[in-house]
Formats: sequence, structure tokens, C-alpha cells
Amino acid sequence: MKTIDELLAEGVAGKRVFVRADLNVPLDGTTITDDGRIRAVQPTVAKLAEAGARVIVASHLGRPKGAPDPAFSLAPAARRLGELLGADVAFATDTVGESAQATVAALADGQVAVIENLRFNAGETSKDDAERGAFADQLAALADVYVGDGFGAVHRKHASVFDLPARLPHAAGFLIATEVGVLKKLTADVKRPYAVVLGGAKVSDKLGVIDHLLDKADRILIGGGMAYTFLKALGHEVGISLLQEDQVPVVQEYMRRAKERGVEFVLPVDVLIATEFPDLKTKAPANPSTVAADAIPADQEGLDIGPETRKLYASKLADAETVFWNGPMGVFEHPDYAEGTKAVAQALLDSPAFTVVGGGDSAAAVRLLGFDEHAFGHISTGGGASLEYLEGKTLPGLAALED
Repeated sequence: MKTIDELLAEGVAGKRVFVRADLNVPLDGTTITDDGRIRAVQPTVAKLAEAGARVIVASHLGRPKGAPDPAFSLAPAARRLGELLGADVAFATDTVGESAQATVAALADGQVAVIENLRFNAGETSKDDAERGAFADQLAALADVYVGDGFGAVHRKHASVFDLPARLPHAAGFLIATEVGVLKKLTADVKRPYAVVLGGAKVSDKLGVIDHLLDKADRILIGGGMAYTFLKALGHEVGISLLQEDQVPVVQEYMRRAKERGVEFVLPVDVLIATEFPDLKTKAPANPSTVAADAIPADQEGLDIGPETRKLYASKLADAETVFWNGPMGVFEHPDYAEGTKAVAQALLDSPAFTVVGGGDSAAAVRLLGFDEHAFGHISTGGGASLEYLEGKTLPGLAALED
């Protein structure tokens, strides 16, 4: 895989360099609520511009239906990128049409442009190779060189991720090189004890990575909505908590295999409960109560790990040498249910381990809860991509960058 340093050594001055970034940031209207992904790609864009390239930044945002939708415009991301670069960033109001062509043609050496949301074109996500390829051809006409730096999208077989690199000389940006280097530390020559913390809503989203980690991890700590499927698998009442009943047999099998292999599953011993889900807009006090994990009332819902579980999890992370964390421990967006996620984040900071926060809601939680993200070993920009890498899957966007 060619690195951006090698590309820069060859010279990019005057060349149109297409950077496939991940600017898929959360928006409140047109206000960016977490700019982490934009900041992550800024070094690559800045270095290319400094070297005299004419930089074309492209990304998806959200899931529009293959047609323009103002709610998913990249205009706010383009403005924020300009602020981070300290320079004007041009913005094309389409992907490969007149605006994109004119905007790219107007670039001078060292200037940057962002084109509109790639998913406004149905060819970006099409499962039809010919349709996807046709869109990739149009994108290729805009550029001379391709740089892949959108790690959050490398697990997608999309036109700008998979097909476009085959049409242009290509290299991996700084972000992708960093992400892959970090993930290799979680899969090869891992320093032990190796602890994994998994949370989030659905256990089905994590089954693949759990299956793979049963051969690698020393202990797996479970929290979030997925914990209630594990508790149900032990025969406990979980009330109206989030539950994937159809996954209970799978979870039971994983727990059996873990015991055989000496992998420790650590589950909540107490939880915060309430009769209804909290209001995340008003953040009105929820007044939760705490019960043992095997004593959730039938009319109550578990929404965070309890204080004893927080202590337990901190103790299980204290002696770890490597920690991977993906998924919050509760409804961290509400202050009454943020303590579990906050406790895990603090435990990672207190641990001497090499710590990786696996993107998505976990990364958002770290920033929302006021932690210094630079204090962690690494915060990934791609939750789904990180998980699929740890599952041992081939990621299309990485395969496409291989020479």
C-alpha cells in the first residue's frame, strides 16, 4: 500500500488529488455537533495543499436515497474544514455535474474544494457493478490521483471507496495509515492481558467481533443495551429493557465457548432502571433507581450500568496491557445515565494499557463527556470499519489501495 509520504515524494504540485474523506459528521440542522472526523482528515488535506496539489475532498453524509437532499448537504462540513485549514474552501453543489467540474477547473495550486454528498448519486452505493463503475468513471475525470483517507467508509464496496482507486494512481492518507497500524496492534502480537469492552444497543451488531475475539481476548466486558440479551441468556428477568430474544441461544453458545477457552465474560452486577426512556432533548431529570442485574422488575427498563458494575469494570481494566472499547454503557446522552460510560472512559485513562476507542458512539461519548481525546491511545473514526477489521474481514476500501 503506497503511503502519502511516498506520493508527496513523487510530487503532487499542480495535480488534481481526489481525497476520499469521511466527513459524515452529526448535524443539528446545519450545526455540526462533533467535528472529530473533519479534524481527522485535516492533516492529509493540509499536507497535500501545502505541496501544491489541487485538492478535491469528497465524502458521504447520512443516508440520502441516491438523490439530492438539503438535510444531508456537506456544506457545513466544507465550512468547518476551511476553518480548520485557515483557508477558503470552495464548495461544489453537485458531485460530478457542472458545479463540480467548474469548481475543480477553477482550483489553483494549493487550493481545496469539497464536492457535494457522494450519496446524492445512486451510483455511489449501487450493488450493480456497471452503475457503480460508471459513477467512478465520472469521478475519475475530475482528478489525476486518488488518496483514500475515509477510514469510516472502507468497509463499504462503494464507487468512491472501491472502484475509483482502480482508475487512478492511489495512496493511503495519514488517517488510514494510522488506523490500520493501530488495529494491527489489536490483532497481532497483542500485549496481554487484552481486555475488550463492548456496548451499544444491539448484540447482533457485535456477534462477529465477539466470535473472532474469543480466540484473542482475555476478558470481554459487556454493557449497554446489548447486556440485557446476555442477562436474559443467564435466565434473568430483564423487564422492558432492550432485548434481542432471537440472539439468546447464540449468546449462550458464546458464553459456553468462552468458558472452555478461559476467556472471561464480565457482565453487569447492577443496573440503573426506569419505567420509560429519558427525554434526550430536554434532559429532564429521570430519577432512576439502582437494582441488582438479576432483579430488574418486569415493568422497568435498564438504561445504564450501576455503581458496583462501574467499580468491577474499572478493576478488570486496571491491569490490562491492551484495551479495545466499542459502544457506550448506557444512554450517555442523558446526564442521569452517563456515569457508566464515563466510568469506563476514566478507567481507560487510569490504565497503563494501550487503549483504542473504536469509533461511533464511543468516540462521540468521549468528547461529549468532556474527556481529552488525546489522552487515549487512539480514537478511531470508523466504528463499523474497526469492528469488521477485528472480525478478520477483507475491507474493500483497504484492498483497493493495495498495489
